[in-house]
Amino acid sequence: MTPTVFLRQLQVQTQEVLRLVKQEYLPCSPAALNQQPAPGSWSALECLEHLNRYSRYYLPELAAAVRHPARLPHVAVGFSWLGRKSCELVNPDNQRRHTTLARMNPASSQLCKDTVLSEFIGQTEQLLRLLDAAYATDLNRKTVSVEFFRLLRLRTGEALLFLVAHVRRHVAQGQRALAGAGK
Repeated sequence: MTPTVFLRQLQVQTQEVLRLVKQEYLPCSPAALNQQPAPGSWSALECLEHLNRYSRYYLPELAAAVRHPARLPHVAVGFSWLGRKSCELVNPDNQRRHTTLARMNPASSQLCKDTVLSEFIGQTEQLLRLLDAAYATDLNRKTVSVEFFRLLRLRTGEALLFLVAHVRRHVAQGQRALAGAGK
């Protein structure tokens, strides 16, 4: 896939997530947003807080990656084995549950609606700016360290896809939690 098509798809998906969170999460009460649909399941706010924790790491990494212009316009976006596996793991269509790192797990937290939503919206807007900047960079360059093992690196395009897919996965999970909470 060409970089232009790839980035445009990620932008559309990210804009849709932002629209959905503003439309469906913002009007909800703090109680509904904090209600877990089942014991051991995350509430809608816990889903967003999990994403906030990942974005605190990956957004600065991606900002550094897209800062170096080196666009190769006719080179297809490629994926390494690690990149493919990482993106498959967080794909919203992958319904398998996964264990997260303890520091990324906000389970059983009473979270502040305004704080979590404000940070999430700000980070999602920052991600959209990074996607805009990525049009001028080489998406196949290995520049982004993996959060849990920083010696491993993802290509810039892989890291962007990973982050967008991860956001989509957990926003959908949060929607299911809200549906169970009755908003």
